Amino acid sequence: MSNSKQHIANTIKKYLEDNRHDMLNFLKDMVAIESPSNNKEALHNIIKFLEDKFRSLGFYTIHVKGEKGGGYLYARPLNKEKNSPSQLLLGHCDTVWDLNTLNTMPISESKGKLTGPGVYDMKAGLTEIIFSLSAIKTLKLDVSQTPIVLINSDEEVGSHESTPIIKRLSKVVSRAFILEPPLGVEGKLKTERKGIGRFTVTIKGRATHAGLDPEKGINAIVELAHQVQKLHAMNDFDKGITVNVGLIEGGTSANVVAAASNAVIDVRVYNQKDGDYITKRIHELKPMLDDVELVITGGIGRQPMEKTSRNQQLWKLAQADAKLIGLSLEEASAGGGSDGNTTSLYTATLDGLGTTGDGAHATHEFIYIDKLIERTALLTLLLLEKSTTN
Repeated sequence: MSNSKQHIANTIKKYLEDNRHDMLNFLKDMVAIESPSNNKEALHNIIKFLEDKFRSLGFYTIHVKGEKGGGYLYARPLNKEKNSPSQLLLGHCDTVWDLNTLNTMPISESKGKLTGPGVYDMKAGLTEIIFSLSAIKTLKLDVSQTPIVLINSDEEVGSHESTPIIKRLSKVVSRAFILEPPLGVEGKLKTERKGIGRFTVTIKGRATHAGLDPEKGINAIVELAHQVQKLHAMNDFDKGITVNVGLIEGGTSANVVAAASNAVIDVRVYNQKDGDYITKRIHELKPMLDDVELVITGGIGRQPMEKTSRNQQLWKLAQADAKLIGLSLEEASAGGGSDGNTTSLYTATLDGLGTTGDGAHATHEFIYIDKLIERTALLTLLLLEKSTTN
């Protein structure tokens, strides 16, 4: 490691330590702007808050409003050179928490922790983006790849409106840094994520009176019971293939042979090959009872974030940069998906670069304050890397 690189790392860390108070206040202000995925006005409020901050850093911004949600915020430096290489910073500003959650889950700073709704997932990550870019600007650090930022407001509900722009940007950048929280209190970076599928099995039978002429009916619930067993048998935990029948409905009354039933199934896989395999098996299900209609819809909505060679090269850069700030990093696989699943299809991707803590979607949600400084320093060093992994 060169002395100059170590000097830069030390300078960045000192800058962030000197700005600790501002970082914490910025994060607290952002957490105070509650932003549930289903509230357009609230989402517009937090995007406006972020947009003002990016503009103060000399960034050109566009807020593209969504039809269902708050849309997304795109930001890039005003002085970006045409056709210059670029790198993507990706995060989301929506949370799973309803408005007024602060009444029962207030912002609190105690024993080195900061708590509050959305602080860990993932407003700390957004704070990292802002202050990493601030460090680069203030310290006049050399960035060979222009940082562009996308903050969406529908990640917690599947990123349906923002996925097209995420795909477009991923195709033109050399790498993507995802500011989702790291895994566990150890702060492991996510170098692999499962793909996620959603399927619906609908059964159409025939209704009759359960007491007068039950033999003339075709019970859709009974057929569904057969299909549930077939679906459950598709689980292969050794390969990481999970098939979970998480919701079932059927029938209209206890004294009527059920004419209809359905089940919603969650599928998780580690690679596209397994995703194709399990999708084919589900769609090939056949009815067990005569004269039953079986309708199957759905597929893998988020492709897996696999351990590609380009992703692993980016992970190794992170390991090396972490050592400069005295951090020993570990990597991990995550069962849940993120927008990193999408970027990984097109460019080198590293996920889990947010701040270490715990309690995503839980009432004890928190971050470790010192880790906010540490992870922002790591992100800044990564943005300075000249290597292109594609």
